[in-house]
Amino acid sequence: MTYEMPPETAPHERCFMQWPVNLQVYDRASLTRVQAAIARIANTISRYEPVVMLAAAADAPAARRQLSADVEIWDIPTDDLWCRDSGPTFVRAADGSLAVAHIRFNGWGRKQPCARDALIAERVARRLGVPLIDSGLVGEQGGVEHDGAGTLLAHASCWANPNRNRLPLAEIERRLLKAIGGRKMIWAPGVKGKDITDYHIDALARFVAPGKVLIQLNAEIDPEDPWSVAGHETLKILQRSTDAAGRPLKIVRLDEPEDIRSDSPDFVSSYVNYYVANGGVIAAQFGDSEADGLAREMLEELYPERKVEMIEIDAIGESGGGIHCATQQQPRASR
Repeated sequence: MTYEMPPETAPHERCFMQWPVNLQVYDRASLTRVQAAIARIANTISRYEPVVMLAAAADAPAARRQLSADVEIWDIPTDDLWCRDSGPTFVRAADGSLAVAHIRFNGWGRKQPCARDALIAERVARRLGVPLIDSGLVGEQGGVEHDGAGTLLAHASCWANPNRNRLPLAEIERRLLKAIGGRKMIWAPGVKGKDITDYHIDALARFVAPGKVLIQLNAEIDPEDPWSVAGHETLKILQRSTDAAGRPLKIVRLDEPEDIRSDSPDFVSSYVNYYVANGGVIAAQFGDSEADGLAREMLEELYPERKVEMIEIDAIGESGGGIHCATQQQPRASR
């Protein structure tokens, strides 16, 4: 049986999230702020679709105090919040049934403890009673974008990396296309070793529709900034690429925010790291009123049938990610 990942704009059964608890990763004050931000995201999404927060039974009471009554809690132990990476990658067969494509999580190349998080995808699949299909890959779903029509986009830096896969890029591509159901892979080099993810694509560029990409990047290259240099390299590759149907990609560019609230050197101020919910788009705002406003206008234009909500998630940005990183959609089965 063959499977394909539906586009994130397809109807969802629910959204999965993870309750962060690991004091090897956060100090107590930082953990408190991160938990509050996770609750804010979950409570916002729950107005649009069901949300399940994964948390160990011992951690559930603390989570319950901050979560809306609309958010369900499942007894699945967690370490950290990054459900896009350690959560289940759902794919759907031609008959409409779901499975989980198991991309094994190893803490972004053994950079962080993940004993609980490494088991989440398997445990969710077991609870849902859906097949768990081994992809033969180590990695994270935040490291690959798909347009729902056969085209995948990724930075090679987080896949063809010995901290995850000691395989030729062509073999990684074959396995990734099979796992997610793609027909065409677009690779850009990315950057190794500059952040914990080795440059996940979902902080830079997202497919908003088949063959249409939104990229957050200032018009001018900053030669002193490795992210700017790598981002413009990705843009150039996109500009000369075609999708799985052979069509040139349509590219929409959004500027970076400048006057943000946080002074953290590792802060991720990505508008494109948003979550598409049933009827809504949940995105971050960073305190740059002009840039925040332009981002809202852009998202409203790109998703005209959904309500755009922008919320403060600074604690998660300081931890190196965003809303998309913290969420994982379960598509509706269509039997």
